Amino acid sequence: MSEPIVQEVIIAGMSKTVANYDYAMSELESLVEANNMHAALRIDQGLEKPNPATYFGKGKVVEIKEMAEANELNIMVINADLTPSQVRNLETETGLQIIDRTGLILEIFGNRARSKEAKLQVKIAQLQYQLPRLRTSISNRLDQQAGAAAGGGGGFTNRGAGETQLELNRRTIQDRISHAKHELKELNKDEEVRRAQRDKAGLPNVALVGYTNAGKSTTMNGLVKLFGKGEDKQVFEKDMLFATLDTSIRQLTFPDNKQLLLSDTVGFVSDLPHNLINAFRSTLSEAASADLLIQVIDYADPHYKEMMDTTEKTLKEIGVTDVPMLYAYNKADLTEASYPSQQDDQLIYAARDEKSLQVLTKMIKDKVFKDYVKTTLLIPFSDGDVVAYLNDHANILKTDYLADGTQLEVELNAVDAQRYEKYVVTPA
Repeated sequence: MSEPIVQEVIIAGMSKTVANYDYAMSELESLVEANNMHAALRIDQGLEKPNPATYFGKGKVVEIKEMAEANELNIMVINADLTPSQVRNLETETGLQIIDRTGLILEIFGNRARSKEAKLQVKIAQLQYQLPRLRTSISNRLDQQAGAAAGGGGGFTNRGAGETQLELNRRTIQDRISHAKHELKELNKDEEVRRAQRDKAGLPNVALVGYTNAGKSTTMNGLVKLFGKGEDKQVFEKDMLFATLDTSIRQLTFPDNKQLLLSDTVGFVSDLPHNLINAFRSTLSEAASADLLIQVIDYADPHYKEMMDTTEKTLKEIGVTDVPMLYAYNKADLTEASYPSQQDDQLIYAARDEKSLQVLTKMIKDKVFKDYVKTTLLIPFSDGDVVAYLNDHANILKTDYLADGTQLEVELNAVDAQRYEKYVVTPA
């Protein structure tokens, strides 16, 4: 299969309206690359506030048009969310296709969605984004976006005949949003059943969260390789933003038979569109229901503290506020820091280093298994199936064969401790 053609684009922003502007523009460039584009030209403006009609000042708009023509570029990506009229006016005056920040992220999500759930989540966000733009944008790209969203396609590329903006009236869009939400609700019911079954099993749930491309999937794959079942598949990982949008869940079983569920959630980015956060709320619910969060941080990125702030802000926005958290500073192998290095709930590590993963594992176990019960059980020989179960699912500290049964000194989770309470040996 041939490589897709990379589009050359202009990236642009307004320096005095954004904190950490250079970082924001660097992130925009990374997002552009994630969307199979290349930032061939960067344009900055230092106005105190945007022009309500064209976002940029009149002189800058003329300059943009001239520079675009001189460099034969026809797309501009802007590091801001524009009003529909700003998009229309800029497109009219420059002749460029205009993509704002939200539109860009929606394109990336549309192209990356693989599962039915992710496709529906993105489709809802796309349609909600398109709704106020039906009569204002003249961009061919937004026409394609509308057609893809209406037809159920993953991205904004023109897949099939599509529909023009004129055909996509507000009522049609709203009906499609309602239909997609209904489909998603039905899928969520199935997921709620699966989650209830996992909760019934009494296994702790640990969720990996953090900025996109911080190394969550690499960390998960390393832990699955060490402690997963033989048939467990590795999750997709690649050095790019939003490599995957689907939450993956794997069961880990440690040598002492302690078990937990590990989930890898969709990554965050600064100013993640609100519609996307709402659409992905069910996917992110794995984080909300977790017993422990591991925030994976790209320690090699000079802006990692800003990335941590973004993660904390997004978690708060989806209602995750009281879940214990470990801070895992990844990619230490790309820095001068020694690793693995642990201090309290913080770990400097490298996700591809087994020693690092062993230290992270101990930190996880110290948190999620701290309430395990140590007890002594005397199990009659007639209940050999109980002994077999405990040998497979509990941490057996000592086994003695007595005249009236098998005596086990065992470490149990709360569910099993209650289940086998009748076998507990009362101290003399």
